[in-house]
Amino acid sequence: MPDLHIPSGPGAPQGLVVPAAELGEQFSHASGPGGQGVNTTNSRVQLSLDIATTTALDDKQRQRALRELHTRLAGTVLIIDAAEHRSQWRNRKAARERLSTLLRDAVIPQRPRKRTKPTRGSQRRRLKAKRIRSEVKQNRKRPSSD
Repeated sequence: MPDLHIPSGPGAPQGLVVPAAELGEQFSHASGPGGQGVNTTNSRVQLSLDIATTTALDDKQRQRALRELHTRLAGTVLIIDAAEHRSQWRNRKAARERLSTLLRDAVIPQRPRKRTKPTRGSQRRRLKAKRIRSEVKQNRKRPSSD
């Protein structure tokens, strides 16, 4: 198959192009629907890409992708399985789309969270709830024997 083209977006303004030679594809029997052909065709696709050595990413993108995808990696290799379709061609296409989405999302820089001030209404509600809770606890106490 041809090179994998990933559209532009935050973190990759010119988009990304993963050379076809860097993508590894393996095929096997898929479980699930397919009738008699399920046991005879290799329709399941396993697509792999070594993030540490790919030429599609620059150093900053590579570090970001390794950090964001660390739970999905086997070492530094990202592996995608696709077996939802009966045809191998459609599974190959689905795996490439999934890889494209994962890589595009992984190279997006994280925005730091802006701290916000609680609204006046939320502060009042919180203090009112504390007063009510305090009164409930005060009413549980035994009366003093004075």
